[in-house]
Amino acid sequence: MRRKRVGLHRRRVRTICILALSFVIIAGCSETIPISSDGSASNGAGAVQAQGLKSVKVSKATRQKIGEPLVHAADVQSSLSFDILAKAAGDVEAILKARGDVVKEGDVIVRLNSSEAKFEKEKAAFAVQTIQDSIAKAKERAKKDIDNQKRDLNDSIKKQEQALNDLTRNYNKTKNDYEVGLATKVQVYQMEVQLRNSRTDLEQLKDKLARLEPVDATSEMQVQLKTAQMAQLQVEQSLTYLEVKAPVSGILTELPFEVGMSIQSGTKLGLIQKLDPIKLKAQLSEEESRYASRKTEMSYYMQDPAQKSKAKISFLSKVINPETKAYEINLDVPNKEMTLKPGMKVWLQITDDQDQTALVVPTYSVVKEGQDSFVYVLNGNTVEKRTVQLGRLNDSSQEILSGVQEGEQVIVSNPGQLKDKEQVQRAAAE
Repeated sequence: MRRKRVGLHRRRVRTICILALSFVIIAGCSETIPISSDGSASNGAGAVQAQGLKSVKVSKATRQKIGEPLVHAADVQSSLSFDILAKAAGDVEAILKARGDVVKEGDVIVRLNSSEAKFEKEKAAFAVQTIQDSIAKAKERAKKDIDNQKRDLNDSIKKQEQALNDLTRNYNKTKNDYEVGLATKVQVYQMEVQLRNSRTDLEQLKDKLARLEPVDATSEMQVQLKTAQMAQLQVEQSLTYLEVKAPVSGILTELPFEVGMSIQSGTKLGLIQKLDPIKLKAQLSEEESRYASRKTEMSYYMQDPAQKSKAKISFLSKVINPETKAYEINLDVPNKEMTLKPGMKVWLQITDDQDQTALVVPTYSVVKEGQDSFVYVLNGNTVEKRTVQLGRLNDSSQEILSGVQEGEQVIVSNPGQLKDKEQVQRAAAE
């Protein structure tokens, strides 16, 4: 029994020695492969080395349609809202429009009644008439005064002319008497003075008559009249406010009053939402916002995508809303026929057909590391690790926004097991 065990042990030792000697011989041969002048020996070494490289499969980055155009639901809202304010106090006499009615600018919505306003109108009219009567009477008195003055002056002129004629005769008689010795030189001189004074008095009376004008005693009353007329206009204007009219065309959404209720000036009577133009409002994702930022107008439709219309983009937020985590977009849509009303839904077409053509790679070629994304690009026999920015995903295709160029070879077989700058061999095409 012991002999059998010793024999078995010896056979095992002999086997181990033979294997060790074989490994030494193989190692010596690999280190002493001769290099021939035609390079055949070196190719043989490369073949041995290639047996240790990873075999990889690749796919070319190409541009292709990644899917249907992006669409997003939008809310239909009024472009502006206008408060309907009472500009005068009064009682509601009639309500001519109902909540939900479509109204046009200038339509009478509510008619008020105000006895106080009517009284103020009569009072203002009476004040204007009173002042106008006073002015008329003042002008009549002034006319009578000027006529009396003219008559008195004409009488005085006639008397003065008569007196001048008398003095002229007396002067001539005295002058004749002086020549025959019946009058003295002093007497002739005195008559000359009287005659000259009489002529001066006559000229003054005529000049006063020529310059005689009526005195305007109504200037202050004219000022009072203008003030009263302005007050009358204000009262008449306030009476027009008893008819409350629509400031714009739109839909009447509020009217919380009934006939007989008293209204104070400044009271809000209702609300009109402007419908032309009307606003389309939506909250976009970052990707949708990126596409929308390239446009000035956007297509929209209600139900049938074939019946699309375009509208101008009036607002697109450049920063994300921290509450909605989205970017707000507004479109202004002409709405003369009032086909769109607040509360309705429409679809915004974020991208067009040409926007759907994108640079894509197979989805399984993308490697995720935390928040970052990578692909491995084959460059010769070396792989390059590229950071990429991802776009849209469509089944097995992933849009690449940056990091890879069209036509580059992207590794698709086990990319997560590769390292940057690693040497690989390309698998034979199947």
